[in-house]
Amino acid sequence: MDRHTAQLENDRIVQDILRLKEERGATILAHNYQLPEVQDIADLLGDSLELARAAASLDSRVIVFCGVNFMAETAAILSPDKTVLLPAGDACCPMAEMITAEEVRSLRERFPDAAVVCYVNTTAGVKAESDICCTSANAVEVVRSLDEEQVIFVPDRNLARYVARFTDKEILPWEGYCYVHDQYTPEDVRRAKALHPDAEVLVHPECRPEVIDLADYVYSTSGMTRHACSNPGKEYIIGTEVGMLHRLYRECPAAACHPLSERAVCYNMKKTDLAKVHAALATLKPGVVVPEEVAVRARAAIERMLAL
Repeated sequence: MDRHTAQLENDRIVQDILRLKEERGATILAHNYQLPEVQDIADLLGDSLELARAAASLDSRVIVFCGVNFMAETAAILSPDKTVLLPAGDACCPMAEMITAEEVRSLRERFPDAAVVCYVNTTAGVKAESDICCTSANAVEVVRSLDEEQVIFVPDRNLARYVARFTDKEILPWEGYCYVHDQYTPEDVRRAKALHPDAEVLVHPECRPEVIDLADYVYSTSGMTRHACSNPGKEYIIGTEVGMLHRLYRECPAAACHPLSERAVCYNMKKTDLAKVHAALATLKPGVVVPEEVAVRARAAIERMLAL
């Protein structure tokens, strides 16, 4: 298929997605790491916190979640009366798979006086065993809000150590990590700075401490967008998954943005494409449903976060 024919087919699929979306009363949510063409058809593009808030407040009958499984689960937990679709049904988050509900219960037995904070990048079962959820955007605020002086933080060790910089509480990190952000090294930062000496370095708090130490700013993905768009005409090195560059190019065209590393690709985030979004809207599958006994307890942890 030549480029012109491929573009015509792409345009046809997009138009049919828009038609089906209207017929189904659907809203398309997409994470910042999705493919550019998927980002472009989304009704809302954002990070985990923004998308969680949207899932809780939408009036739509159907939510099409272009992301990974824990995100669709969160939407289903907050909107049990809605149909939640995950177009790429096999799109998982490896970090979310690094801890189980049973392991959280074991931690509670070992540290009975500790609060359990779970990153939103966890399964519904882990959320159900936790006191409160957090995202990379609000993790520090969430931990500071707790009465307990000891906090079990799961599953991301790097985010846990970042939070520990801003609180006197004893943080007990689980040894999970995001393989995309954990791969960055100080050498990557130095190499990028050599190529772009006038650029500010913006990195995600899932990065290793030694990488964070070399950054100018540490932000969630939406924080990166706000910073770049509010400081036009500047140059930035972006230390997060490469899909973020598309949003920055689109929303902050006056900012010159460069990836910290071209290797920073989440392959599960790239499993969703236009054909899968179209198929999900056409068939209302694959759907995501969380058992009510799990959803009730997980919802309490998520809503406690949203209340902040």
